[in-house]
Order: sequence, then structure tokens, then C-alpha cells
Amino acid sequence: MVINKGGNLSKEYFIAYLKLIMNSRQCTLEKAKEITFERLFQKDKETLGSISFERFTNAYEDLKEEGK
Repeated sequence: MVINKGGNLSKEYFIAYLKLIMNSRQCTLEKAKEITFERLFQKDKETLGSISFERFTNAYEDLKEEGK
């Protein structure tokens, strides 16, 4: 998947991405978060900018609440 590093990614993008990882790898939300952080952010929250990282965190929290 190609990402335009000049733009801020939406919370909806991260929700879809996390769900895709969970479905394709049959893993938990926590594992999907780790994989996403590693693949998209290269383990550095500043890689895609603070706004995208905040939206990633918000997407994770929304999915976590949804699963309760």
C-alpha cells in the first residue's frame, strides 16, 4: 500500500487498516496495533507526523471500545 507521506491520514483509514490486519492475519487488535506501528510508522511515532499518529491512536481506542 502506497502512502503519501505529505498528507495526514484519517482515523477511518487507520480503522480500516487495523481491521484488515486483524482479518488477514487472524490476530488480536493489540497485535494489529503493533504490526501497524511497525509497518507504517517504522516504530517511530513521528514518521507520518503527529496528526496521523494521534488519529492512529484514536482509531485504536475506538476499536478497543467497540470490542468491549
